[in-house]
Amino acid sequence: MPLGMLTGALFCREMEWLEGVTDGWLTPLFIGSMLFVTFCRVEVRQIKFSMLHLWLLLFQSVGCFVAYYALLPFGEVVAQGGMICVLAPVAMAAVVIGGMLGAKVETMVAYSLLGNLAVSIFAPMLLSAYGSGECSVLEILQRVAPMLIMPFVLAQLCRYFTPAVGVWVAKHSQISFYIWLMSLIVIIGRTTCFIIDHTEADRGTELLLAAVSLVICLMQFITGRALGRRYGDAAAGGQSLGQKNTVMAVWMSQSFLDPLSSVAPTAYIVWQNIVNSYQLYRAGSRANSKKVS
Repeated sequence: MPLGMLTGALFCREMEWLEGVTDGWLTPLFIGSMLFVTFCRVEVRQIKFSMLHLWLLLFQSVGCFVAYYALLPFGEVVAQGGMICVLAPVAMAAVVIGGMLGAKVETMVAYSLLGNLAVSIFAPMLLSAYGSGECSVLEILQRVAPMLIMPFVLAQLCRYFTPAVGVWVAKHSQISFYIWLMSLIVIIGRTTCFIIDHTEADRGTELLLAAVSLVICLMQFITGRALGRRYGDAAAGGQSLGQKNTVMAVWMSQSFLDPLSSVAPTAYIVWQNIVNSYQLYRAGSRANSKKVS
């Protein structure tokens, strides 16, 4: 993962060109593919909602206001940046990483569906109240629904009509990690280009936004794991609360808030993937230790 992030940063212009050539469809294609692979492991009847999901939603809902008003003394832009880092829905890739960390995939899928739907309803009110433009539920749903619902439906159809294919895909679900790694290279490339080209902004404010996003990122992973641990699934809690759909967050910032506030979710992309790299390294080390013993 660190090598993938470095590759994306070094070849950022090539990644930006590749995204332009594919008309922005490359990242959604990667995300949809890896979700399809992961969802082939899940049966509809296994998806159940629990109190953990409600606690995660409560933290996310209240945390938006806490972050905004706690950071308001540092300026409106910083407050908006912190708010959007909490408000952003759970990342589609969180299901993949959570599964690799030992989380119950069904728990992750349930919160991905519930969390993205809740943000689609809640975000327009918040963005309209604290932002500079009117936002509708339909605008948010158009961004999240196809990427989440379509892979899930296709995976269930595959399991039902071609069970042999579904079983094979489920047994080789590690493919989703490598697909996600390719999407990470592209996303980091776009992020690097954004930071390089964003020269008109005050560097002090940008650094403050990056620092704020780091603190919020760590807080959300730690809090999510603490909540998940109470319900026997620390990894699911951590990824559900900490790993964000940063592409969505950047779009919401640039469309409905001060565009400079998008520096916070842009930096969050880097922070959350450093955390993911560390978690996967730790999980791999523990697995190797068990094999040796």
